[in-house]
Amino acid sequence: MRWAGQQIDVETPGTLPGLGLIAGLVRSVTTPEFRGVTFHEVVARSALNSVPGTGLPFNWTVNPYRGCTHACRYCFARPSHRYLELDQGLDFDQQIVVKTNVADVLRRELARPSWGREQVALGTNTDPYQRAEGRYRLLPGIIEALADSGTPLSILTKGTLLKRDLPLLTAAAERVPVGIGISLALGDEELRKTLEPGVPSVRGRLDLIRAVREAGLPCGVMVAPVLPWMTDSADQLDDLFAQLADAGATGVTTLVLHLRPGVKEWFMGWLADERPDLVKRYEALYARGTNAAPSFHRAFEGKVRPLLDKHGFGKSSRHRSNPAPLKPPGIVDAPGNGSESGWGEPDPTHTRFRRPPRKRRAPVPAITPDISQDTLF
Repeated sequence: MRWAGQQIDVETPGTLPGLGLIAGLVRSVTTPEFRGVTFHEVVARSALNSVPGTGLPFNWTVNPYRGCTHACRYCFARPSHRYLELDQGLDFDQQIVVKTNVADVLRRELARPSWGREQVALGTNTDPYQRAEGRYRLLPGIIEALADSGTPLSILTKGTLLKRDLPLLTAAAERVPVGIGISLALGDEELRKTLEPGVPSVRGRLDLIRAVREAGLPCGVMVAPVLPWMTDSADQLDDLFAQLADAGATGVTTLVLHLRPGVKEWFMGWLADERPDLVKRYEALYARGTNAAPSFHRAFEGKVRPLLDKHGFGKSSRHRSNPAPLKPPGIVDAPGNGSESGWGEPDPTHTRFRRPPRKRRAPVPAITPDISQDTLF
């Protein structure tokens, strides 16, 4: 690997933050409880990642892990492993990079006079509450660092391990806006086992939504990705939205599957094994690139909007005063009380979180964002 065996004061051009300058040798760890998984512990030089001008509701991210044991066949972050000279298939699932000092580095960065206390998003690349977090416990330090500095935060996850930190998040919410988003797109447990083999069960994540709401925090849901001809029927979506409403979700965002290079090959291999009858249909649907054909998106939006309205996630629940950011094709956003969108971001209209006006930055030209972009690392 490009960064294996790096030593003190050795700089490797082109590596990602934390992999270019290592205080000592990189340590690789295997344990019996994580069979087949190798953890590569690294010392990060930076924690905050700037992502301005994307059209997303945040400009900063923190990602303590690279690679993910959720092993979702469709994960948009898979190609990021190629930067480490690892492949986007099994290596992404089994070779996990851990930024062991990320909380300490984050505290130093947040203490800089120049830090503007803008919202920071966790979970924009790989899941911060994947199984590795049970071993390394990086999130408590990150949450405390953000809250102590007066920085709003949001978390997007499939990991039920978030329950562990609900008391900490509830306490943080007394000082800064805190938003939670849960990713749950597959209501079929058998399909989940083959497509998302490392992800907690559907019931487990529904219970997580209930736990977040019982803790008094907003909880948006990302119904993503919606899989054409597998999870996109009106009956399937109706049933899933009903379960999300019953669990107390405060907003829903649906996102049709997109297949970037590297991910597409991995997903299509799974499709050939599990649903060979759909291979030609998917090849035609995604013939033009990452996103499904525009006609599919138009039909999907026409189908999903009435269902969102039916379950209380539609236009009647909108409260955003500012125009919505531009979105890639396939996103249908239905925010609810306590979140700006289904991502679960904090609500800046809450009187407790209003701040005096600040000097505006120079405007950034509007673009159509690609939420799979590499800058989300």
